[in-house]
Amino acid sequence: MEKVIVLIVSHNRQILLAECINALRNQTRKPDAILVVNNGSTDNTEEWLKLQPDVLHITQNNEGPGSAFSKAMKWACSNGYAWMWCMDDDGYPKEDALENLLKVDTPERSLLNCAVIDKANKKSFVWNTRNYKTIDEVKEPLIKGIGHPFNGTLLHRSIVEKVGTPKPGMFLWGDETEYYYRIVNKYNIPVYTVSSSIHYHPAAAFSYKRDWDFKSSWKLYYYVRNRFEINKSRFSNKLMAALHYLFFITAFAGTIMLYQKTNKVKKLNFLIWPVTDAFKKDYSATPPSIIRELTERHEKSIQFSLITPLKNFLSSVFTAGSNQSSKPATA
Repeated sequence: MEKVIVLIVSHNRQILLAECINALRNQTRKPDAILVVNNGSTDNTEEWLKLQPDVLHITQNNEGPGSAFSKAMKWACSNGYAWMWCMDDDGYPKEDALENLLKVDTPERSLLNCAVIDKANKKSFVWNTRNYKTIDEVKEPLIKGIGHPFNGTLLHRSIVEKVGTPKPGMFLWGDETEYYYRIVNKYNIPVYTVSSSIHYHPAAAFSYKRDWDFKSSWKLYYYVRNRFEINKSRFSNKLMAALHYLFFITAFAGTIMLYQKTNKVKKLNFLIWPVTDAFKKDYSATPPSIIRELTERHEKSIQFSLITPLKNFLSSVFTAGSNQSSKPATA
């Protein structure tokens, strides 16, 4: 029987990671191994992992989930595992999830995904799945063409050997989507969501329509920059990929003007940076360097906003004094 390994990427979520691993231990078809990539956690994740005899782990600096999954997949392939079950640390599978995934027999090797359900209510889909809102509405055992990578995603090593691994340079936000499109669109590998295999995951909390803090929202750099890489995997035509990316940038700029309440000009100006790096294929930006740049831009803005009123005040005072002294003396 081909061996199954679970691949989990974790960063500062030890309690949620423990919840995920406990769910894996309770699977009706237990995985042959669990491998956690500790992605530079600064909580007690490393200490906790050392106390888990049934969990393998790799510790690295925080190089992003793309790098972590890439490293985990290469490790799994080189150590004889045939199936890789990939998931983030903030979700967990239902007890029969792996058993139901492995029951699926498709004519050709496919990418299989759990049905991703909201952890809070245990019924609603986290993301749109063929217009179904709840798992109870689904009639098909396999929903073709739908997958949400790294949320209970099962892939065979033959897919990894053919397609490669996620791109480490993307760091965050879109690394899984780019990998998904590369598998499905570039290599024409079928994808299915298995409706009987449930993976619980929190609903998305972020919306770029909400007012975001300019100084601290460093993740948006990757959200904007990586979209071009996603489009290059989604579309075979490079011109089409570029046009869709420019359309995305235009729409994103529009949401800033319509929905953002603070720092609209700074946020519009900020877009130039990740867009330029996207076209230059520059993947050198790290979270510390992005935070440093945003902080500097923010402080310059504060200095300007404080100095300008002072300069205007002094100018008005001296102008008034000068005008008064120039009046002719009266008898």
